[in-house]
Formats: sequence, C-alpha cells, structure tokens
Amino acid sequence: MTVAVRDPELRTRPGRFASRAGVGTRMMSHVQESHVAGARGEIEGQLEQHRKELTGYCYRMLGSPFEAEDAVQDTFLRAWRGFDRFEGRAAFRSWLYRIATNVCLDMLNSRSRRARPMDFGPAATPDPANLNTLPEVTWIEPMPMSLISSEDDPADVVATRDTIRLAFVAALQHLPARQRAVLILCEVLRWKASEVAELLDTSVASVNSALQRARATIDERDIAETDAVVPMDREQREMLARYVDAFQRYDVDALTAVIREDASQSMPPYDMWLSGRDDILTWFYGPGIGCAGSRLIPVEMANGSVAFGQYKPSETGSGYDPWAVQVLEFAGGKVVEFTFFLSTERLFPLFGLPPRLDD
Repeated sequence: MTVAVRDPELRTRPGRFASRAGVGTRMMSHVQESHVAGARGEIEGQLEQHRKELTGYCYRMLGSPFEAEDAVQDTFLRAWRGFDRFEGRAAFRSWLYRIATNVCLDMLNSRSRRARPMDFGPAATPDPANLNTLPEVTWIEPMPMSLISSEDDPADVVATRDTIRLAFVAALQHLPARQRAVLILCEVLRWKASEVAELLDTSVASVNSALQRARATIDERDIAETDAVVPMDREQREMLARYVDAFQRYDVDALTAVIREDASQSMPPYDMWLSGRDDILTWFYGPGIGCAGSRLIPVEMANGSVAFGQYKPSETGSGYDPWAVQVLEFAGGKVVEFTFFLSTERLFPLFGLPPRLDD
C-alpha cells in the first residue's frame, strides 16, 4: 500500500515537517467556490485541533516521528475525502482515531517492527569490532515533545512523558499491532473498553482479553523508573550543567561523577550497546575519543527526556560537524541512559539544529 498520499501543498521540505495548514486542496469541485472555502476552513479547523494528539498516538504505534507525520497526513486526507459520508453517529474525534488506527495497521503490515539495540541481545564490550549495522532493522527514532503536547503547558508534558519514553515505545513494538492499539487507547488515552471495541469493530470481551495480554508483555519488559524533568527543578538543572561541562571538557573525573554506575549507552543505527559506567567511559576515551572537544546544543525535550545536538570537531580543523542527537535519562541525580542517535541528516532538521557550527 502507498502510504501518506499527499497533495502538492502537503509535500514536506527535506527533513522538515509539512505545513500545518492546507490539508486538502483538490476537493469537491462540484460545489460552488464560496461553499468550498467555507467548508474547507471548518473541516481544517476541526482536523487541526486533533493533530498533536493523533501524532502522539501514531508515534506510539509506529515508533518514528516521520512515519507518524505521514500517518496523520493520510488520516486527514481520508477524513477530508470521506467527510460527506460522516453522519455524526460517532464523535468526530472517535471517527478520526478509527481512521488513524486503520492507517497505522496498514503501515505496520508492510514492515517489521522498529527496535532499539537492547532488543537484539546482551550488552557488548566497548570494542569497535562490535559496531555492526543491521540493514533489515528499522530503529525507533526520537520525537520532539512540542509535536505531541502543548509547548506552554508543562503539566501536559509531564502527563505524556512516561508513555512516550523510548523504553516504553520500544516495549510497545513487541506487541501485535491490534494489541498495541488496544493498550494505547485504553491505558494511555483512557478510552473505555466499549469505545475501543466499537472503534476496532470487535467485542468488549475481545478488547479486555487483548489488553490483558498486552499488559503482561509490557510488564515483562521491566521498564526502569527514571526522574521526571518537567518542570525541571534546581537540582536537575545543576546536574545537567555539570554533565554539559564535563562532556564538553571530556573530563574523565567529572564524567565519572555524573554517570551512574549501572548506566547504559546505545548508538543507533549500530546494534552495539554498553552496560555500566566503566564500559561507557572505556568507549569514550578509546574508540569514541573523536568526541573530545564536542559542543552540545540544548534542544527541546525528546520523548520526555533532556536532549542535545552534539557536534564533533571537524576533521578539516575548522568548526564542528553534526554527530548525534543525544537523549539522556537520569535517576537519582545522575545520567542513567545515553542514546546517541546518529542519523543527523534526518534528525537535526527535525529538532531545529543547524547543519554545522562555526568556530
């Protein structure tokens, strides 16, 4: 199936999300122009009210902000084209979720699940020989929080955080697609089982059974608790300042002080991941020594966690080249997980980061 059918106005500029307006431009040519303009404005307004929540839903289903955007665009186009058949028997929001769910299920039928390096086996030793890519694997990608929650409402970010964390999104990918939808709708969005049953054209008993199996699978993943960061308190800000200073100076003693002993590190698209501060620092000061002298640029939160754009000193001797989007989680005042997303061509524009830094 071809996903994310777009009108010309909806095409995304490379690396950037599409315009938030102009969802349908080739519609209802048989209707008078003035009526079209009025109808278009009314329907677009209704659709846009649901963009962020639908993006969050599709991201949890698909594990990629880019695929989530495609799914929402496709949902809006289908809703627009089918609006004359919407008879109002269901709430408009429920109708959109039905469409979005079908779009996501179609997309999931065409590929394997997304994953994190931790999904492929135990931690490796900090040896460059363990840096392997898996061409058949598609990796979970980070999501800027502003695309799924209100930027001016920290409480909204807090409420969303635990169900958008990388570890939770990764755990969701282990569920069959329909179980995934049931869990998200019931546990995250707090829909009633009867509402989910109607959306999925199934019985309440079937929904409850799927929910029970999904919960058991998620519980098996044993997702670790980490500290909330919004609104960030003084202690957390001080800790992050110490981390940025330690990393930019590449100071081994200072890094040791801010990294928890049982911390982990991963670097998609490599399948290698490390467990334990000693192995992480061995990597930093061994194969990863090229990161010495890096600059960290704070960006908006990703998946409810603190994030930075990392730029390494350029091999040309001038300026700094993009290296990774760092997503950090911490607990007890120390960094407990590093994820270095190396797909900078895709992710730096998404987070509004420049292509390189000058001296």
